[in-house]
Amino acid sequence: MEHLSPSLPVMDLAQACSRAVSLANSGERVIVGIVGPPGAGKSTVTASLMASIADAVAVPMDGFHLSNEVLTDLGRRERKGAPDTFDVAGYVALLNRLRGDAGTIYAPRFDRSLEESIGSAIPVPPECTLVITEGNYLLADDHGWSEVRTLLDEVWYLDVPREVLVSRLVARRMSDGHPEGEARTWVKDVDVPNMARVEATAARADRVLTTPDLEGER
Repeated sequence: MEHLSPSLPVMDLAQACSRAVSLANSGERVIVGIVGPPGAGKSTVTASLMASIADAVAVPMDGFHLSNEVLTDLGRRERKGAPDTFDVAGYVALLNRLRGDAGTIYAPRFDRSLEESIGSAIPVPPECTLVITEGNYLLADDHGWSEVRTLLDEVWYLDVPREVLVSRLVARRMSDGHPEGEARTWVKDVDVPNMARVEATAARADRVLTTPDLEGER
């Protein structure tokens, strides 16, 4: 796609799993970022990578969503998922701890059924050799996101056609109980602009990951 640099190495999922195993065996903790637009399948890919490495832990960026109450107070509730609707400083602080602290670290996770984050829900023990963090804005440079890239050893961009992303996101919102018309409006007004923001950062990735075998995933 036009937003990707032709010089970036391209991997399929099997090659990505092999690369993850190699990084995990490097002798020190490695943090790999999986970045891609909403609906790209970042969580599915992360689960596949985790299955390859016993001591890997996934720490999603989504755990740093600001609460719905805070977003309402800020007037951003209808844009939840945009770059300025996260606790970016908190995410950066966690990544710094993951690089330096010797003990067990507890990270938050996002509960999609509640549409809220749950604190201290993901333990990262000292023996963890690979941390996988996935999210939309790992390569962004506004709203404080620029600090994230310096804390990641590698970032892989998950490339999925726009039409597939839209289809997945509409289906996801409908499965969460939203009527089809409302789901399509949200995707058009919120998710599609976020897709464009993420695609604009793709050239800063280290590698491109394609997953044609996961086209049915959401």
